[in-house]
Amino acid sequence: MPGLVLFGRRWAIASDDLVFPGFFELFLRVLWWVGILALYLRHREKLDCAGGALLSSYLIVLIVLLAVVICAVSAIVYVSMKGTICNPGPRKSMSKLLYIRLALFLPEVVWASLGAAWIQGVECDRTVVNGIIATVIVRTLIWCPATSRRASPFSISNRTTSGISRSLLRRSAIPQGRPSCRSRTTEYELVGGDQLNCHFGSILQTTGLQYRDFIHISFHDKVYELPFLVALDHREESVVVAVRGTMSLQDILTDLSAESETLDLGCELQDCVAHKGISQAARYVYRRLINDGILSQAFSVAPEYRLVLVGHSLGAGAAALLALMLKNTYPHVRCYAFSPPRGLLSKSLYEYSKSFIVSLILGKDVIPRLSVTNLEDLKKRILRVIAHCNKPKYKILLHGCWYELFGGDPGNFPTELDGVNQENLTQPLLGEQSLLTHSSPAYNCSDDSPLHSPSKYPTLYPPGRIIHLEENGPSGRLCCSAAQYSARWSHESEFSRILIGPKMLTDHMPDILMRALDHLVSDRAACVSCPAQGASHVDMV
Repeated sequence: MPGLVLFGRRWAIASDDLVFPGFFELFLRVLWWVGILALYLRHREKLDCAGGALLSSYLIVLIVLLAVVICAVSAIVYVSMKGTICNPGPRKSMSKLLYIRLALFLPEVVWASLGAAWIQGVECDRTVVNGIIATVIVRTLIWCPATSRRASPFSISNRTTSGISRSLLRRSAIPQGRPSCRSRTTEYELVGGDQLNCHFGSILQTTGLQYRDFIHISFHDKVYELPFLVALDHREESVVVAVRGTMSLQDILTDLSAESETLDLGCELQDCVAHKGISQAARYVYRRLINDGILSQAFSVAPEYRLVLVGHSLGAGAAALLALMLKNTYPHVRCYAFSPPRGLLSKSLYEYSKSFIVSLILGKDVIPRLSVTNLEDLKKRILRVIAHCNKPKYKILLHGCWYELFGGDPGNFPTELDGVNQENLTQPLLGEQSLLTHSSPAYNCSDDSPLHSPSKYPTLYPPGRIIHLEENGPSGRLCCSAAQYSARWSHESEFSRILIGPKMLTDHMPDILMRALDHLVSDRAACVSCPAQGASHVDMV
């Protein structure tokens, strides 16, 4: 875990980080050594030409030099595999081995230079000469790797508000074809970019709505100012306000404004505190909807419709706060927050929002578990797990790669400290001197340890009641079978910790969430379990 100390300075690489690079170099060196040895044994009788004795000596010394390098790299790999993350004691000889390995570069450079000079005047079998030339070229490529690769073009899939609208309206899967960019006279108010109508073409194709169903579309995107749209859903008789999630650097800055600020909702609630950045974004959308008369225009077209707010990720948090702001003006407002952030509302606002906000969370999605206090808790738990870990780093990485490639039961890949075999646990990272021991007692954090210090930030909660979509059974990366999902009502305490797993990021993606929702809607056997007694009823769209 502590960085290596070489040439009087500490480097940002640990002594147990050299297993995989060492194996890679060892593989290339062994192939190289076998090739040179085969070349010498097969063609040594052809070296009785002019300069042949010199070439023979060159190949013999090269074979010996490669063998020494292979031994040095093998020793580095072996030592790097010893010990644990926080117990580098068995690897204390790594610095000496690295000095030896670095020292071997000098004779390699000298011998390669001599080989390049000697090959000029040799008149021997072309196979031998070409082999020597290839050796020099390989050495040059190893010392001076190509670093100027041109980046290949790639595409980024846009997460637009259409995905959220489509989930709410229970449409079919997202079309795979390219949306057509059309130029026509608009029947709606368009703010911001999208000069070619490409973004709006995607929204039309995904939702299946008509041009006349849209009241206002804003692609304006700045810090604390999110894109949103207002549309009429005639099927559900709703005025839908959809807020876009994080898709730009400005949105990331809004996410990172994680301080708490007071919300003035004009209601008798104590401790009305919310996420500052998302609160500012919700206020911007609120001003646009109310001060610019966008909602009044929508309800003038359909006065009998109800107001429904939707969003994903950052947009889900903004939609939830927007619902709180609009509750007094529109008492029947409903909000459906898809994968909202956890660090959003104070306890009083969380309880108040249960009557008109529903959050949907998929699997081990990290965002609904993400808050400042949870990040502090994650840091403490990671330090604690690392301190108690009794496995070398390379085994942990191989274990994770195996799960990523072939899947398995997540229960076999625990993310928390089991608490068993405490007598075999190693001492934590308290300092280099305490780590350089062959055996260390088990580590127990005291109550006054920084790992047990209380957080200085207020605890914030996700919005409304929570529906948790869970994947049933083990999952594999290479299998072609469709994932099976189930849904149940959950309490916010189930999302009070960040879970580390291979799906913690992919479960947040809109297409994965929509796929799970499509499965639940199409499967008549799937149902949402009954809410707990005393919980208020929420009308579901």
